[in-house]
Amino acid sequence: MDPNQQACPCCASPRNPRPPENGMEAAASEGPYAATPARRPRQELQHNMIFVPGGEFWMGTDTNEGFPADGEGPSRRVRIDSFSISAHAVTNAQFRAFVEETGYVTEAERFGWSFVFHLFVSDAVREQVNLVPTGAPWWYAVNGACWAKPEGPDSSIEERMEHPVVHVSWNDAEAYCRWSGQRLPTEAEWEYAARGGLERKTYPWGDLLKPDGRHRCNIWQGKFPDKNNESDGYAGTAPVDAYEPNGYGLYNMSGNVWEWCADWFIPAYHSVTPALNPRFDKPTGNRSMRGGSYLCHRSYCNRYRLAARSKNTPDSSTGNLGFRVAQSSYPGK
Repeated sequence: MDPNQQACPCCASPRNPRPPENGMEAAASEGPYAATPARRPRQELQHNMIFVPGGEFWMGTDTNEGFPADGEGPSRRVRIDSFSISAHAVTNAQFRAFVEETGYVTEAERFGWSFVFHLFVSDAVREQVNLVPTGAPWWYAVNGACWAKPEGPDSSIEERMEHPVVHVSWNDAEAYCRWSGQRLPTEAEWEYAARGGLERKTYPWGDLLKPDGRHRCNIWQGKFPDKNNESDGYAGTAPVDAYEPNGYGLYNMSGNVWEWCADWFIPAYHSVTPALNPRFDKPTGNRSMRGGSYLCHRSYCNRYRLAARSKNTPDSSTGNLGFRVAQSSYPGK
């Protein structure tokens, strides 16, 4: 939970247990979100779930692009049972329906702040910032930043209802899953689905980042962290169904927002988990994240590759961290 200890410079920064001086410190075990009941979402907001047939695949990577410290390898043959996963990340509209029905209060709201990328805050908000992680000055701890006000109290999601919800902690994502009757995907399920049937490829569509010169994901374009030329069309989040889907019909498995997974994070993941439905369940202090985000850049955080992994504490929230849902069965399958 120390903001000075990051997995990589542009990944989601971990929460500091001492929030900015706003008198809103909260314990993660308190508040209305601790007892969110399991409910089903309104029919019109049911997720577009994609059935993924079980099978074997090469998980991880042994290439020089990988980060050994993250435990991206050694690559190995893994078998996954059939499951289903949402075609895209949970949207602001879907998360708002959850909040309206349950009264859920996210951890960012309880703590009173969340991390926002420095280029997105207004001058008025910037003047109030009093916590910046050492080694990652592009992250500002902004009072009032949360899923509904992603850049601080003077921002809104009203024009971004089909963008992925952000500023959600792993605990928040779990609460949403309890309500929707679903769950978070395991790392193995996530990577298997993200590959879309392709074997040993770098991205969901192949090995070239921009086939035929076309952008296929939302990542940083320019000189990080001060100049983003937005040549892929977006500075921050993109709509959840932006760009072309992969072979299974899944959107934005690379870039846009990091996505929480069910596993606890451990660098030795590929050595200590089984080859059949691998999952690491022993608490380590950090949960796994996959997919990279709009802040990823080859020079700083080449983690929008399929085998890339990262981590964060389960109470952490940032403006580039969201999730998608999964389930172990699918009607009619």
